[in-house]
Order: sequence, then C-alpha cells, then structure tokens
Amino acid sequence: MKIREIAAAIEAFAPLAWQESYDNAGLIVGRMEDEVHRALLAVDVTDEVLDEAEREGCDLVITHHPIIFHPLKRFNSATPVERCVERAIRRGIALYACHTNLDSAPEGMSWRLAAELGIEQRELLEPSEKGEGVGFGVVGNLPEPMATIDFLRQVKERLHLGVVRHSAPATEQVRRVALCTGAGASLIGQARRAGADLYLTADLKYNDFMTPDGALTVADIGHFESEYCAIDILFDILSKKISTFALLKSAEARTPIHYLC
Repeated sequence: MKIREIAAAIEAFAPLAWQESYDNAGLIVGRMEDEVHRALLAVDVTDEVLDEAEREGCDLVITHHPIIFHPLKRFNSATPVERCVERAIRRGIALYACHTNLDSAPEGMSWRLAAELGIEQRELLEPSEKGEGVGFGVVGNLPEPMATIDFLRQVKERLHLGVVRHSAPATEQVRRVALCTGAGASLIGQARRAGADLYLTADLKYNDFMTPDGALTVADIGHFESEYCAIDILFDILSKKISTFALLKSAEARTPIHYLC
C-alpha cells in the first residue's frame, strides 16, 4: 500500500486545508510513493512508540500530534524530537500526523469525545470559515440533568482519568455541556454564550478557573486524555476505507504527565 493512498483516505475525512496556520499536519517523514505494510496509531511520536513500531513490524506511524512544529537545524539526537525523527529516517519508518484538521473536522475529535460522554443534540461550538460544519468544540445536552460533581465523577471513570481539575461548581446540576479536546481555554467565553453549565477541555491556567460571573463550571481533563480518541477515529477511517491494510492501536501511547495521588 502506498502512503498516498492512506493519506488520501485520512484527508477525505480531514483535509489538510482545515489545519490551523501554525500546524504541521500531513506527511512528515517519508515519501508519498513509498510502500508501507502496517501502521501504528498513536497520539505522539515517542521513543516508546517507535520501539513498539519496530517490534510490531510497522513501517508507518500515524499520530495526532506532529512531532515537528518548528524547523529543525540539526539531526544529532540532542533533543527527543531530533532523536525520534532521525531514528524514523534510519529505520525507514514513515511519520504522518492528523492534527488540527482532525480537531476541526465535522464529526471529528470533540464530536467523538462528546458521544463517548453521552452528550446528545450536539452542535458545533465555534464554527470556522473553512467549510460547512468545520470548527472547534461541541455543545450539547445530557439525557437528564445530573449533579455537577456526579457528572465529573462519571467523566473521570469513563475516560480512565487520574485526576480532574475543576472550578467550584457554578450550579448544583448540569444539563448542557460544552467541550473542546486539547488546549481549549480560548473557548470558555463561547461555552458560556452557548448556555453551557459546564465546559470540559485541557491545559487550563490558574486564572481560567476564575469564571467572571460564576455561571460556568470549567474542568480540565488533561490534554492527552481528551485527545486519545484520535486513535479510534483514525482506526475507523482507515479500517472502513482500506479494509485490507494492517492497523495497530498503540499500547505505548501514554500521557507524559504523571500524577502523585
């Protein structure tokens, strides 16, 4: 199977034109005409993921996060990024990333996470001008109102989270929930305007937990944890479009953040 065939299947769902200007989605290591035989799906390219790719005979690693965001001036293994890119080149492992184009795709990242959490009547939180249904975040309703703390406990359990950081509950119950996978602090105001009782995202800073009018509960569920669903989305896309191509979900895809509980 040529890489271009795999890229075409992914980009039919999440075109590269939908990525943000700062992003580096697409083929990072390898050539479109290269033949590959098995792909490993992960969130990040790490030494552990590359170890797994070599053990499992995978010559393509498809991740959510691009390993290269900024130009590299040297390949001398001085940094983890340089080391992994150099290793992939030496071992003949192609690297492909599907990042903010997957975040903003209709039925993309936030849509999948919202479905996993039982959020119904889902709508786009922040539409983009790049196309119909393209944008970031989702807002919707729970089937029935829940106590705010009980809902957060349910999120923790369903997503197998080590911890959930949250503001003081603004309401005793939650019915309308907004969320954005990854770093979504910039959409707090949008969540409030959408009438959400609670907003789930990641990478919140200290002051983000101080909602000005106290009308919105905000919760940080972790960057990796909110975006793990990328693996399942990519698996579904490729297994349906190229059913004969071998895919493996990484067992080494783990958050780099550790919690002492």
